Amino acid sequence: MSRLYTQLVSKIIFPLQERLKKHDTVRARRSLERSQWLSPEQIAAQQLAELKTFLIDIGLHVPYYREAFARIGFKPESLQSLADLAQLPTLTKPLIRDHAEALKHEHAGPLGRSSTGGSSGTPLQFFISLERVSHDVAAKWRATRWWDVDIGDREVVVWASPIELHAQDRVRLFRDALMRSTLLNAFAMNEKNLDHYVQRLREIRPAMVFGYPYSIALISAHAKKRGVRLDDLGVKVVFVTSEYLHDHQRELISEVFGCKVANGYGGRDAGFIAHECPEGGMHITAEDIVVELLGEDGQPVADGQPGEVTVTHLRTRDYPFLRYRTGDVAVRDTRRCACGRGLPLLREIQGRTNDFLRATDGTMLPCGAFTYLMRETEGITNYKIIQETQLLTRLEVVRPGGLDQATRQKLIDGLKFRLGREVEIQVELLDEIPAQGNGKYRYVVSKLQ
Repeated sequence: MSRLYTQLVSKIIFPLQERLKKHDTVRARRSLERSQWLSPEQIAAQQLAELKTFLIDIGLHVPYYREAFARIGFKPESLQSLADLAQLPTLTKPLIRDHAEALKHEHAGPLGRSSTGGSSGTPLQFFISLERVSHDVAAKWRATRWWDVDIGDREVVVWASPIELHAQDRVRLFRDALMRSTLLNAFAMNEKNLDHYVQRLREIRPAMVFGYPYSIALISAHAKKRGVRLDDLGVKVVFVTSEYLHDHQRELISEVFGCKVANGYGGRDAGFIAHECPEGGMHITAEDIVVELLGEDGQPVADGQPGEVTVTHLRTRDYPFLRYRTGDVAVRDTRRCACGRGLPLLREIQGRTNDFLRATDGTMLPCGAFTYLMRETEGITNYKIIQETQLLTRLEVVRPGGLDQATRQKLIDGLKFRLGREVEIQVELLDEIPAQGNGKYRYVVSKLQ
């Protein structure tokens, strides 16, 4: 009966929902499931043809790139290889902020506003098309099915949801219930809630678990400490994303749940970049995304060398992400995965480590708990939160328009709400927040650990 319900959801209910949203998700997923078995050479050829069409279109109809291509004398129709991308300038968060309107396609369809702090924590607002959403959902759906689970199978999601902090969305709750997806709030990882989460997992008996590696590792460690088994629930896979997955976290989660852990990499801005298959390969969604790894000089690094993940999302013509610098670091994997898929591989994704802060009640708060607060505060372009002691936290903010008292108080109240009313919050307005010695930023820093 359970499997029949899964088929009802995956073949009828979810596709109907996507059609009502005007998403082309089902067709896109079917296409991805065919193309993944092509040879690496065939996938590369398909990717190059798609890239040329993409560049010709945005060169004609996107003001920002029409001017940029003319300025450097770049002719998209002359593209011969992916290496030719190096002729083009990269795209950064500041450039998107400064040219938000010029990046829109002149004949763009409906565009939705999106925002992200992502793994870096830097707030960014941009626009996203129905085509982009459809393909990102399809890519995630394809990767889910690699593990013999599907939409409609029982799922527990351990996520930092703003819904849990504010008001419950009844429509979303109904949809989640229909899809058999249960949310456990990663904002509330204290002792009492961990007991509750372990109990809920035993009650639900999910086929898959999805969420932050740190949060799921906390649940795993708590279950182990309590002597409560989670390896007899029938969980087939634990999907993790949004943070760096440490080896000890993978080992602990796998041990406690009695299944493999699948790492996923991407973001609202960059798209669904890569996902791990059962054979351990971190497959790039190459049909939709071109990944370059760039060195400090902005040039591609040699295979086996770490470089900044820079993506061109081929389904973003209406609001192009062309050579978008993610700030993350990875190494290309040149081997062919044992699973037989022709998709290229990444390894050693290094750029998504987020610290956690400890609230006065013992709750461990992920970076996302603070990203939402910063994202909702207009004008903030950068920030860093430093937890000096249990009762003192400093917030450094870059806000070009200044920081009025009302905004300052909103930030203080927001941090106190998360960390504890008795915590002293010191807010400092800065012109810039420098990177660390290695060139990377840390947006949440705890000195308690």
